Amino acid sequence: MKRWIGVILAAVLVGVAVVAIVTGNRGEPEAALVRGVIGSEKKPFFDGPRVKAAFAKHGLRVEVDTAGSRQIVTDVDLSRYAFAFPSSVPAAERIKRDRGATTTYSPFYSPMAVATFEPIAALLAKAGVLSDSGKGHQTFDIKKYLELVAKGTRWDEIPDNSDYRARKRVLLTTTDIRTSNSAAMYLSAIGYVANGEDVISSDAQIAEIAPLVAPAVLDQGFSESTSEASFDDYLALGAGKTPMLVVYEAQYLAHVFAADGAIKPEMRLVYPSPTVLSKHTLVPLSGPGSRVGELLTKDPELQSLAAAYGFRTTDPRAFAGLVAKTKAPAAADLVDVVEPPTWERLDRLITTIDSARP
Repeated sequence: MKRWIGVILAAVLVGVAVVAIVTGNRGEPEAALVRGVIGSEKKPFFDGPRVKAAFAKHGLRVEVDTAGSRQIVTDVDLSRYAFAFPSSVPAAERIKRDRGATTTYSPFYSPMAVATFEPIAALLAKAGVLSDSGKGHQTFDIKKYLELVAKGTRWDEIPDNSDYRARKRVLLTTTDIRTSNSAAMYLSAIGYVANGEDVISSDAQIAEIAPLVAPAVLDQGFSESTSEASFDDYLALGAGKTPMLVVYEAQYLAHVFAADGAIKPEMRLVYPSPTVLSKHTLVPLSGPGSRVGELLTKDPELQSLAAAYGFRTTDPRAFAGLVAKTKAPAAADLVDVVEPPTWERLDRLITTIDSARP
């Protein structure tokens, strides 16, 4: 009798366990997979465990592939994705038009900046390119920089230079203008200055300024296709490889906010004058893609996490709080900001410059 009671109790316990497992699985439905293609500088954000957990709270598992923002427009098969998330409004507007989308989302933005090193900053100050803004950050004068480029100035030709006797040209390093948005935004800024302090708006202006700005682009030699790769070089290889690099402000500040040791004491962040705001703009290609855009724009947790990754959001308090806490070298007030040309004008400028390659 005792033996049969033991068998019955064991069977009951197994049944209870099975019911618990089934009930538990029903209580935690699998998150819906949403795939997107993004500019590479946003990959650390989307890969972050806290960001993934925030999306999971809303029943989403967001996975992303990366491409240069300009490649997203021209080369990527967007039929595979629920959303496209390039790093500028012109690229997003072109995707919106081509795909027949009805809306876009702009959850955060980042000014274009220059990542450099203290010895380089000192030389640029001697050359009249770098100066104190009087607002807690240094500014990089694009006009004076282009004058050095036009003269073909080399680092070892700057007077009183004992710290960086490199024989290479004084040139900002950028990504490839043919593929990457950060390079295109840089070209927008130098094109604005070369165009008499005005946004490029005609083919005639492009024909006139292309020869003036081409050396700043073509004379760099090889350029990485994505901003993530070029910034990794800056962090790992130092001034010998990359004395000064065009970056998204967020790339630099994300490491400062995280206090992860990637930003060394001799590294510096300065701001071009004029600069361009890279307005990261999501184009939904399906309903789930639109849900991702809504959450990134409106969910307080995701907005706060975006600030932690260096992005400026529609609510400036989280970003400002991180700057104050970490004493990050972020510009509090950027006034000298210009708009990029339309996609078509910028693309024409890029193809004109590219046709001059040897």
